Amino acid sequence: MKNDIITLAHGGGGIRTRNLIKELVLAHLGNPILNQLDDSAVVSFESPDLAFTTDSYVVNPLFFPGGDIGKLCMCGTINDLVMQGAIPKYIGLGLIIEEGFAIADLDKIFGSIAAVSRETGVLVVTGDTKVVEKGRGNGLYINTSGIGVRRPGVSAGISNAKPGNVVIVTGTIGDHGIAVIGKRQGLSFESDLESDVASLDSLISLLFNELVASINVLHDPTRGGVAAGVCDIAESSNVGIELVESHLPIKKAVKGACGLLGFDPLNVANEGKAIVVCSADAAERAISILRTHTLGKNARIIGSVVPDHPGMVLLKTAMGGERIVEVPAGEELPRIC
Repeated sequence: MKNDIITLAHGGGGIRTRNLIKELVLAHLGNPILNQLDDSAVVSFESPDLAFTTDSYVVNPLFFPGGDIGKLCMCGTINDLVMQGAIPKYIGLGLIIEEGFAIADLDKIFGSIAAVSRETGVLVVTGDTKVVEKGRGNGLYINTSGIGVRRPGVSAGISNAKPGNVVIVTGTIGDHGIAVIGKRQGLSFESDLESDVASLDSLISLLFNELVASINVLHDPTRGGVAAGVCDIAESSNVGIELVESHLPIKKAVKGACGLLGFDPLNVANEGKAIVVCSADAAERAISILRTHTLGKNARIIGSVVPDHPGMVLLKTAMGGERIVEVPAGEELPRIC
């Protein structure tokens, strides 16, 4: 493109808007549906049982270790569909770009979006671009919508946990939140810590292929972390949940950063992990299946569902005591996704 930065004209619907779409958007994301550039995309499904989600992404900074807002918006939307047992199919993108934003950075972000699309087979089929005045947009915001087809026999909503079920997390917790806050604050860690942002479709598909009848709940522990996730499940299912602190998979760098910054790893956001609640007799097999996949190699059983204290989550601490796990009162880590 001739310009180095986004101008208000790029959002005006004229020649610069058309050039932006053709030379950047379609260059990265072009497909037979998107290429039509119609007012809406016409798609077909083999099943009437659909999952539909929407999300907005305001992460700061836009580029962070392990990813950027482009990868994040695609994986986050895909994972929301996967948590409902759906096979993700199509995504719509809405971009709000600040005047003066570097086109080179926008190109990188579209490259990340395209990479996830190629990897997962999920197509971007519609979108919109708006430009706001300099100083009013903080670089770039992205809104997404996603549609997927639900697998037969899946019932994995957060209200389906039953006493006797086992609680699993598919990998180390807190990686995304600490990677983003570290980049934002200019912190350095002993080891290279990256966001865990990833599409979970291929990982969760392994579970469904063998254990579809044994999976009661899937939930992604994004904002508010695992704490918010298990509290959601306990409240919606009207059950108690008990976690074991020593069973929580936490990287040394994350634990150290949380200690330094005063965060509880349970409250820190994840973007490539899932909470799985399954029947006790399937738990060990579920762990074995998850560990065959790169994204599930650190999967652990972290607790259980109990009939006591419905709606409440307790943590058995490493010191032998217990404490209540609560949904964070505020947002400890703002603009983390």
